[in-house]
Amino acid sequence: MKRKATAVWQGTGKEGKGHLTTQTGVLDKTQYSFSSRFEDGKGTNPEELIAAAHAGCFAMKLSFNLTGAGFAPEELHVEGTITLADGAITQSKLVLTAKVKDISKEKFDELVKDAEKNCPVSKLLNTEIVVESTLN
Repeated sequence: MKRKATAVWQGTGKEGKGHLTTQTGVLDKTQYSFSSRFEDGKGTNPEELIAAAHAGCFAMKLSFNLTGAGFAPEELHVEGTITLADGAITQSKLVLTAKVKDISKEKFDELVKDAEKNCPVSKLLNTEIVVESTLN
């Protein structure tokens, strides 16, 4: 399987602007710029997209883990935060709130740890990964 996206940038790094388009069309010439990346401007940015990708990948991997262990997750809510400092991504933090019936905290923590290490986006990122989880 291969997935692709396209970035188009016009102009200088600070004054220029660009747009992103994904193969599925979910992003279709979605604006990004210096201000949407480093300030509070309108549009998206690479770090926001990485945070979404990591949160989504982790949630899906954990769902597979739980299902494979005989537990049906009701809801997995994952908030991803990417930290960019001095020109490098220094951390990806995932905050998970999960509703899973009849699972022990120990088993849940084991499956969370596996998802943290083995979702494809975690494997891709060369940074500290922090997961905080709450089981409801």
